[in-house]
Amino acid sequence: MLGSLVPRLVRFNGCLGALPSFAILLLVSLTMLPAAEPEDPRYRQLRLKMVEEQIVREGIKDEAVLKAMREVPRHLFVSPEQSGDAYYDQVLTIGLGQTLSPGYIVAYETNAIDPKPTDRVLEIGTGSGYQAAILSRIVKEVYTIEILEPLGKQASARLKALGYTNVKTKIGDGYKGWPEYAPFDKILVTCSPEDVPQALVDQLKDGGKMIIPLGERFSQTFYLFEKNQGKLAKKKLLPTLFVPMTGIAAANRKVPPDLAHPRIVNGGFEKETDGVADGWYYQRQAVLEHDDAPEGKNYMTFSNDVPGRRAQALQAFGVDGTKVKTLRINLRIKAQKILPGGGKLEQAALAVVYYDDENRAVDTEVWGPWLGSFTWRRFVNDIPVHPKAKEGVLLIGLNGATGRMSIDDVSLEPIPR
Repeated sequence: MLGSLVPRLVRFNGCLGALPSFAILLLVSLTMLPAAEPEDPRYRQLRLKMVEEQIVREGIKDEAVLKAMREVPRHLFVSPEQSGDAYYDQVLTIGLGQTLSPGYIVAYETNAIDPKPTDRVLEIGTGSGYQAAILSRIVKEVYTIEILEPLGKQASARLKALGYTNVKTKIGDGYKGWPEYAPFDKILVTCSPEDVPQALVDQLKDGGKMIIPLGERFSQTFYLFEKNQGKLAKKKLLPTLFVPMTGIAAANRKVPPDLAHPRIVNGGFEKETDGVADGWYYQRQAVLEHDDAPEGKNYMTFSNDVPGRRAQALQAFGVDGTKVKTLRINLRIKAQKILPGGGKLEQAALAVVYYDDENRAVDTEVWGPWLGSFTWRRFVNDIPVHPKAKEGVLLIGLNGATGRMSIDDVSLEPIPR
Protein backbone atom coordinates (compact mmCIF):
# COMPACT_ATOMS: atom_id res chain seq x y z
CA MET A 1 0.00 0.00 0.00
CA LEU A 2 1.81 3.05 -1.27
CA GLY A 3 0.07 5.63 0.88
CA SER A 4 0.63 3.85 4.19
CA LEU A 5 4.06 2.32 3.56
CA VAL A 6 5.96 5.19 1.96
CA PRO A 7 6.63 7.11 5.22
CA ARG A 8 8.23 4.01 6.71
CA LEU A 9 10.48 3.22 3.76
CA VAL A 10 12.85 6.10 3.77
CA ARG A 11 14.76 6.46 7.03
CA PHE A 12 17.66 4.46 8.39
CA ASN A 13 18.64 4.37 12.02
CA GLY A 14 21.37 6.68 13.34
CA CYS A 15 22.50 9.11 15.99
CA LEU A 16 20.90 12.38 17.08
CA GLY A 17 21.60 14.89 19.81
CA ALA A 18 20.26 16.13 23.15
CA LEU A 19 16.62 15.45 24.07
CA PRO A 20 13.89 17.16 26.09
CA SER A 21 12.56 15.34 29.14
CA PHE A 22 9.22 14.52 27.52
CA ALA A 23 11.08 12.60 24.82
CA ILE A 24 12.70 10.38 27.44
CA LEU A 25 9.25 9.46 28.74
CA LEU A 26 8.15 8.76 25.19
CA LEU A 27 11.07 6.41 24.63
CA VAL A 28 10.26 4.42 27.76
CA SER A 29 6.67 4.00 26.60
CA LEU A 30 7.67 2.99 23.07
CA THR A 31 10.46 0.55 23.86
CA MET A 32 9.22 -1.69 26.64
CA LEU A 33 11.56 -4.56 27.37
CA PRO A 34 10.47 -7.90 25.89
CA ALA A 35 9.01 -10.50 28.17
CA ALA A 36 10.84 -13.81 28.56
CA GLU A 37 8.31 -16.13 26.91
CA PRO A 38 8.27 -18.63 24.03
CA GLU A 39 8.23 -17.06 20.59
CA ASP A 40 5.01 -17.08 18.60
CA PRO A 41 5.78 -19.40 15.64
CA ARG A 42 4.17 -16.88 13.28
CA TYR A 43 7.05 -14.49 13.93
CA ARG A 44 9.57 -17.12 12.94
CA GLN A 45 7.67 -17.78 9.71
CA LEU A 46 7.66 -14.05 8.92
CA ARG A 47 11.38 -13.82 9.74
CA LEU A 48 12.26 -16.68 7.39
CA LYS A 49 10.15 -15.07 4.67
CA MET A 50 11.92 -11.74 5.23
CA VAL A 51 15.32 -13.36 4.78
CA GLU A 52 14.38 -15.24 1.62
CA GLU A 53 12.43 -12.49 -0.14
CA GLN A 54 14.20 -9.33 1.02
CA ILE A 55 17.78 -10.42 1.67
CA VAL A 56 18.71 -13.58 -0.25
CA ARG A 57 16.77 -12.42 -3.31
CA GLU A 58 18.67 -9.10 -3.22
CA GLY A 59 22.05 -10.81 -3.33
CA ILE A 60 23.26 -11.42 0.25
CA LYS A 61 24.91 -14.87 0.31
CA ASP A 62 27.05 -15.08 3.48
CA GLU A 63 25.60 -18.03 5.42
CA ALA A 64 26.65 -16.68 8.81
CA VAL A 65 24.85 -13.39 8.12
CA LEU A 66 21.74 -15.19 6.86
CA LYS A 67 21.73 -17.51 9.88
CA ALA A 68 21.87 -14.53 12.27
CA MET A 69 19.08 -12.75 10.40
CA ARG A 70 16.95 -15.89 10.66
CA GLU A 71 17.59 -16.24 14.40
CA VAL A 72 17.40 -12.75 15.95
CA PRO A 73 13.78 -11.81 16.87
CA ARG A 74 13.49 -8.43 15.12
CA HIS A 75 9.98 -7.89 16.51
CA LEU A 76 11.40 -7.64 20.04
CA PHE A 77 13.49 -4.60 19.08
CA VAL A 78 10.46 -2.39 18.44
CA SER A 79 7.37 -1.44 20.45
CA PRO A 80 4.65 -4.08 20.86
CA GLU A 81 2.40 -1.94 18.66
CA GLN A 82 4.84 -2.36 15.76
CA SER A 83 5.78 -5.99 16.27
CA GLY A 84 3.38 -7.11 13.54
CA ASP A 85 5.23 -4.91 11.03
CA ALA A 86 8.75 -5.93 12.07
CA TYR A 87 9.43 -8.26 9.15
CA TYR A 88 8.18 -6.11 6.30
CA ASP A 89 10.66 -4.33 4.03
CA GLN A 90 10.35 -1.00 5.80
CA VAL A 91 11.78 1.32 8.40
CA LEU A 92 10.33 1.16 11.94
CA THR A 93 10.31 3.90 14.57
CA ILE A 94 12.00 3.22 17.91
CA GLY A 95 11.22 6.50 19.68
CA LEU A 96 12.99 9.85 19.97
CA GLY A 97 12.83 10.39 16.22
CA GLN A 98 15.01 7.33 15.62
CA THR A 99 14.34 4.28 13.48
CA LEU A 100 15.27 0.68 12.87
CA SER A 101 16.67 0.08 9.39
CA PRO A 102 15.04 -2.41 7.00
CA GLY A 103 16.35 -5.95 7.38
CA TYR A 104 18.16 -5.76 4.06
CA ILE A 105 20.22 -2.72 5.11
CA VAL A 106 21.25 -4.42 8.36
CA ALA A 107 22.27 -7.52 6.42
CA TYR A 108 24.04 -5.46 3.76
CA GLU A 109 26.25 -3.58 6.23
CA THR A 110 27.00 -6.76 8.15
CA ASN A 111 27.87 -8.68 5.00
CA ALA A 112 30.11 -5.86 3.72
CA ILE A 113 32.58 -6.08 6.61
CA ASP A 114 33.00 -9.85 6.12
CA PRO A 115 32.50 -10.75 9.81
CA LYS A 116 34.49 -13.66 11.24
CA PRO A 117 33.97 -15.71 14.45
CA THR A 118 37.19 -14.30 15.98
CA ASP A 119 36.39 -10.63 15.24
CA ARG A 120 35.99 -7.81 17.75
CA VAL A 121 33.59 -5.30 16.16
CA LEU A 122 32.86 -1.68 17.03
CA GLU A 123 29.41 -0.33 16.13
CA ILE A 124 28.67 3.41 16.09
CA GLY A 125 24.98 4.10 16.69
CA THR A 126 23.35 1.39 18.85
CA GLY A 127 19.76 2.45 18.18
CA SER A 128 17.43 -0.34 19.29
CA GLY A 129 20.31 -2.82 19.60
CA TYR A 130 19.18 -4.94 16.66
CA GLN A 131 22.35 -4.51 14.56
CA ALA A 132 24.48 -5.35 17.61
CA ALA A 133 22.40 -8.48 18.21
CA ILE A 134 22.93 -9.62 14.61
CA LEU A 135 26.68 -9.07 14.92
CA SER A 136 26.79 -10.88 18.27
CA ARG A 137 25.59 -14.08 16.62
CA ILE A 138 28.51 -14.01 14.18
CA VAL A 139 31.56 -12.48 15.89
CA LYS A 140 33.42 -12.91 19.18
CA GLU A 141 32.72 -9.51 20.76
CA VAL A 142 30.61 -6.44 19.91
CA TYR A 143 31.27 -2.95 21.30
CA THR A 144 28.47 -0.49 20.55
CA ILE A 145 28.16 3.25 21.28
CA GLU A 146 24.98 5.38 21.40
CA ILE A 147 24.96 9.17 21.84
CA LEU A 148 21.37 9.26 23.17
CA GLU A 149 21.50 8.18 26.80
CA PRO A 150 17.88 6.93 27.17
CA LEU A 151 18.08 5.03 23.90
CA GLY A 152 21.43 3.51 24.84
CA LYS A 153 20.18 2.41 28.25
CA GLN A 154 17.08 0.80 26.77
CA ALA A 155 19.13 -1.04 24.16
CA SER A 156 21.61 -2.24 26.79
CA ALA A 157 18.82 -3.60 29.00
CA ARG A 158 17.12 -5.25 26.03
CA LEU A 159 20.31 -6.96 24.84
CA LYS A 160 20.96 -8.33 28.33
CA ALA A 161 17.37 -9.50 28.75
CA LEU A 162 17.55 -11.38 25.44
CA GLY A 163 20.85 -13.05 26.30
CA TYR A 164 23.31 -11.26 24.01
CA THR A 165 26.09 -11.51 26.54
CA ASN A 166 28.99 -10.75 24.17
CA VAL A 167 27.79 -7.19 23.55
CA LYS A 168 29.27 -4.29 25.54
CA THR A 169 27.41 -0.95 25.39
CA LYS A 170 28.46 2.64 26.02
CA ILE A 171 26.80 6.07 26.11
CA GLY A 172 28.98 8.58 24.28
CA ASP A 173 29.95 10.32 21.06
CA GLY A 174 30.82 7.67 18.48
CA TYR A 175 33.04 10.17 16.68
CA LYS A 176 35.65 9.42 19.36
CA GLY A 177 35.33 5.66 19.08
CA TRP A 178 36.18 3.48 22.09
CA PRO A 179 39.95 3.67 22.59
CA GLU A 180 39.97 1.54 25.76
CA TYR A 181 39.09 -1.56 23.73
CA ALA A 182 40.86 -0.74 20.47
CA PRO A 183 42.04 -1.96 18.05
CA PHE A 184 38.98 -3.50 16.41
CA ASP A 185 38.91 -6.01 13.58
CA LYS A 186 35.84 -4.36 12.04
CA ILE A 187 33.92 -1.10 12.49
CA LEU A 188 30.31 -0.55 11.39
CA VAL A 189 28.75 2.95 11.44
CA THR A 190 24.99 3.62 11.30
CA CYS A 191 24.95 7.44 11.13
CA SER A 192 26.53 9.74 8.59
CA PRO A 193 29.44 12.16 9.01
CA GLU A 194 30.87 14.10 6.06
CA ASP A 195 34.33 12.61 6.57
CA VAL A 196 35.72 9.53 8.29
CA PRO A 197 36.50 10.33 11.96
CA GLN A 198 40.24 10.00 12.52
CA ALA A 199 39.63 8.22 15.82
CA LEU A 200 37.91 5.38 13.98
CA VAL A 201 40.78 5.12 11.54
CA ASP A 202 43.24 4.95 14.43
CA GLN A 203 41.18 2.30 16.23
CA LEU A 204 40.79 0.01 13.22
CA LYS A 205 43.26 -2.88 13.27
CA ASP A 206 45.67 -3.21 10.39
CA GLY A 207 43.95 -5.49 7.89
CA GLY A 208 40.57 -4.51 9.31
CA LYS A 209 37.47 -3.24 7.49
CA MET A 210 35.05 -0.39 8.17
CA ILE A 211 31.72 0.44 6.50
CA ILE A 212 30.39 3.97 6.89
CA PRO A 213 27.79 6.18 5.15
CA LEU A 214 29.48 9.44 4.07
CA GLY A 215 28.16 12.56 2.41
CA GLU A 216 25.88 15.56 2.67
CA ARG A 217 22.85 15.73 4.93
CA PHE A 218 20.41 14.33 2.37
CA SER A 219 22.70 12.39 0.06
CA GLN A 220 25.17 9.76 1.21
CA THR A 221 26.98 6.70 -0.04
CA PHE A 222 28.25 3.61 1.74
CA TYR A 223 32.03 3.36 1.63
CA LEU A 224 34.04 0.30 2.59
CA PHE A 225 37.53 1.00 3.93
CA GLU A 226 40.30 -1.52 4.45
CA LYS A 227 43.38 -0.59 6.47
CA ASN A 228 46.74 -1.78 5.23
CA GLN A 229 50.03 -0.62 6.77
CA GLY A 230 48.26 2.32 8.39
CA LYS A 231 46.60 3.54 5.20
CA LEU A 232 42.97 3.24 4.12
CA ALA A 233 41.94 1.77 0.77
CA LYS A 234 38.47 3.08 -0.16
CA LYS A 235 35.70 1.38 -2.14
CA LYS A 236 32.48 3.15 -3.09
CA LEU A 237 29.35 1.05 -2.56
CA LEU A 238 25.61 1.80 -2.71
CA PRO A 239 23.88 5.18 -2.28
CA THR A 240 22.08 5.42 1.05
CA LEU A 241 20.38 7.78 3.53
CA PHE A 242 21.10 7.91 7.25
CA VAL A 243 20.51 10.64 9.80
CA PRO A 244 23.63 12.74 10.35
CA MET A 245 26.20 11.93 12.99
CA THR A 246 25.93 14.61 15.67
CA GLY A 247 28.27 15.75 18.44
CA ILE A 248 31.73 16.56 17.08
CA ALA A 249 30.75 15.46 13.57
CA ALA A 250 27.96 18.07 13.44
CA ALA A 251 30.37 20.84 14.42
CA ASN A 252 32.71 19.76 11.61
CA ARG A 253 30.03 19.69 8.91
CA LYS A 254 31.04 21.91 5.99
CA VAL A 255 28.01 21.67 3.69
CA PRO A 256 24.78 22.84 5.38
CA PRO A 257 21.64 22.06 3.36
CA ASP A 258 19.84 24.93 1.58
CA LEU A 259 16.23 24.23 2.53
CA ALA A 260 14.90 27.16 0.49
CA HIS A 261 16.28 25.67 -2.74
CA PRO A 262 15.55 21.92 -2.82
CA ARG A 263 17.05 19.99 -5.71
CA ILE A 264 17.32 16.56 -7.27
CA VAL A 265 20.84 15.26 -7.90
CA ASN A 266 21.74 13.04 -10.86
CA GLY A 267 18.26 13.33 -12.34
CA GLY A 268 19.65 12.21 -15.70
CA PHE A 269 21.36 9.12 -14.21
CA GLU A 270 24.65 9.99 -15.91
CA LYS A 271 26.72 9.48 -12.75
CA GLU A 272 27.03 5.84 -11.76
CA THR A 273 29.17 3.48 -9.71
CA ASP A 274 29.39 -0.14 -10.86
CA GLY A 275 26.16 0.23 -12.81
CA VAL A 276 24.19 1.81 -9.93
CA ALA A 277 22.95 5.40 -10.25
CA ASP A 278 24.56 7.76 -7.74
CA GLY A 279 22.29 9.79 -5.47
CA TRP A 280 19.33 7.37 -5.65
CA TYR A 281 19.10 5.03 -2.69
CA TYR A 282 17.13 1.92 -1.75
CA GLN A 283 16.96 0.88 -5.41
CA ARG A 284 14.94 -2.26 -6.05
CA GLN A 285 14.71 -4.07 -9.41
CA ALA A 286 16.19 -0.96 -11.01
CA VAL A 287 18.82 -1.01 -13.75
CA LEU A 288 20.55 1.63 -15.86
CA GLU A 289 19.95 1.34 -19.60
CA HIS A 290 21.66 3.16 -22.46
CA ASP A 291 19.75 2.56 -25.71
CA ASP A 292 17.20 5.16 -26.79
CA ALA A 293 17.92 7.57 -23.90
CA PRO A 294 15.84 10.75 -24.40
CA GLU A 295 18.45 12.82 -22.54
CA GLY A 296 22.15 12.09 -22.10
CA LYS A 297 23.37 8.49 -22.26
CA ASN A 298 21.60 6.73 -19.38
CA TYR A 299 18.12 6.23 -18.00
CA MET A 300 16.65 4.05 -15.23
CA THR A 301 14.24 1.17 -15.79
CA PHE A 302 12.15 -0.63 -13.17
CA SER A 303 10.95 -4.15 -14.01
CA ASN A 304 8.68 -6.43 -12.04
CA ASP A 305 6.70 -9.59 -12.84
CA VAL A 306 5.57 -10.47 -9.29
CA PRO A 307 2.57 -8.42 -8.11
CA GLY A 308 3.38 -6.70 -4.84
CA ARG A 309 7.17 -6.87 -5.17
CA ARG A 310 8.87 -3.50 -5.01
CA ALA A 311 10.67 -1.91 -7.96
CA GLN A 312 11.67 1.61 -6.99
CA ALA A 313 14.29 4.27 -6.24
CA LEU A 314 14.30 7.04 -3.62
CA GLN A 315 16.01 10.38 -3.15
CA ALA A 316 15.88 12.80 -0.20
CA PHE A 317 16.18 16.58 -0.21
CA GLY A 318 15.89 19.44 2.26
CA VAL A 319 12.91 21.77 1.91
CA ASP A 320 11.54 24.57 4.10
CA GLY A 321 7.76 24.52 3.90
CA THR A 322 7.54 28.07 5.24
CA LYS A 323 9.46 29.30 2.18
CA VAL A 324 8.54 26.83 -0.59
CA LYS A 325 4.90 26.52 -1.67
CA THR A 326 5.11 23.84 -4.34
CA LEU A 327 7.63 21.63 -6.12
CA ARG A 328 7.35 21.53 -9.90
CA ILE A 329 8.48 18.03 -10.81
CA ASN A 330 9.45 17.38 -14.41
CA LEU A 331 10.45 13.97 -15.83
CA ARG A 332 10.21 11.70 -18.85
CA ILE A 333 8.57 8.27 -18.66
CA LYS A 334 8.32 5.26 -20.96
CA ALA A 335 5.95 2.40 -20.11
CA GLN A 336 5.62 -1.19 -21.25
CA LYS A 337 2.63 -3.32 -20.22
CA ILE A 338 2.23 -1.76 -16.78
CA LEU A 339 -0.59 -3.35 -14.78
CA PRO A 340 -1.69 -2.67 -11.18
CA GLY A 341 -0.47 -5.08 -8.51
CA GLY A 342 -2.70 -7.04 -6.18
CA GLY A 343 -3.23 -4.27 -3.63
CA LYS A 344 -5.35 -1.17 -4.16
CA LEU A 345 -2.36 1.19 -4.09
CA GLU A 346 0.18 -1.05 -5.85
CA GLN A 347 0.50 1.31 -8.80
CA ALA A 348 3.26 2.82 -10.91
CA ALA A 349 3.51 6.25 -9.32
CA LEU A 350 5.64 9.00 -7.85
CA ALA A 351 5.28 10.00 -4.20
CA VAL A 352 6.79 12.74 -2.06
CA VAL A 353 6.83 12.25 1.70
CA TYR A 354 7.39 15.32 3.90
CA TYR A 355 8.97 15.34 7.38
CA ASP A 356 9.01 18.10 9.99
CA ASP A 357 11.96 19.29 12.08
CA GLU A 358 11.40 16.44 14.55
CA ASN A 359 11.61 13.82 11.79
CA ARG A 360 7.90 13.07 11.84
CA ALA A 361 6.07 12.33 8.59
CA VAL A 362 3.54 15.15 8.12
CA ASP A 363 2.21 14.56 4.60
CA THR A 364 2.40 12.28 1.56
CA GLU A 365 1.58 13.47 -1.97
CA VAL A 366 1.10 10.84 -4.70
CA TRP A 367 1.22 11.46 -8.46
CA GLY A 368 0.00 8.76 -10.82
CA PRO A 369 -0.72 6.02 -11.65
CA TRP A 370 0.86 5.35 -15.03
CA LEU A 371 -0.60 2.35 -16.86
CA GLY A 372 -0.32 0.46 -20.11
CA SER A 373 2.33 1.04 -22.77
CA PHE A 374 3.62 4.26 -24.33
CA THR A 375 6.84 5.69 -25.73
CA TRP A 376 8.82 8.46 -24.05
CA ARG A 377 6.57 11.26 -22.78
CA ARG A 378 7.29 14.31 -20.66
CA PHE A 379 5.21 14.78 -17.51
CA VAL A 380 5.06 17.91 -15.34
CA ASN A 381 3.17 18.36 -12.08
CA ASP A 382 3.12 20.80 -9.17
CA ILE A 383 3.32 18.98 -5.83
CA PRO A 384 2.25 21.07 -2.80
CA VAL A 385 4.70 21.38 0.10
CA HIS A 386 3.43 20.98 3.66
CA PRO A 387 4.08 24.16 5.69
CA LYS A 388 5.89 22.19 8.41
CA ALA A 389 8.16 20.35 5.99
CA LYS A 390 11.93 20.39 6.55
CA GLU A 391 12.72 17.32 4.47
CA GLY A 392 11.20 15.56 1.51
CA VAL A 393 11.73 12.09 0.09
CA LEU A 394 10.83 11.39 -3.52
CA LEU A 395 9.92 7.78 -4.33
CA ILE A 396 9.29 6.62 -7.87
CA GLY A 397 8.72 3.18 -9.34
CA LEU A 398 6.23 0.40 -9.94
CA ASN A 399 5.44 0.05 -6.22
CA GLY A 400 4.04 -3.46 -6.60
CA ALA A 401 2.66 -3.02 -10.12
CA THR A 402 4.00 -5.27 -12.89
CA GLY A 403 5.60 -4.41 -16.22
CA ARG A 404 8.43 -2.03 -17.14
CA MET A 405 8.72 1.67 -16.32
CA SER A 406 11.64 3.79 -17.55
CA ILE A 407 12.42 7.31 -16.28
CA ASP A 408 14.88 10.02 -17.27
CA ASP A 409 15.59 13.75 -16.96
CA VAL A 410 14.05 14.11 -13.47
CA SER A 411 14.14 17.67 -12.14
CA LEU A 412 12.61 19.65 -9.32
CA GLU A 413 11.89 23.40 -9.31
CA PRO A 414 10.86 25.09 -6.03
CA ILE A 415 8.02 27.63 -6.27
CA PRO A 416 8.28 30.14 -3.36
CA ARG A 417 5.39 31.08 -1.11
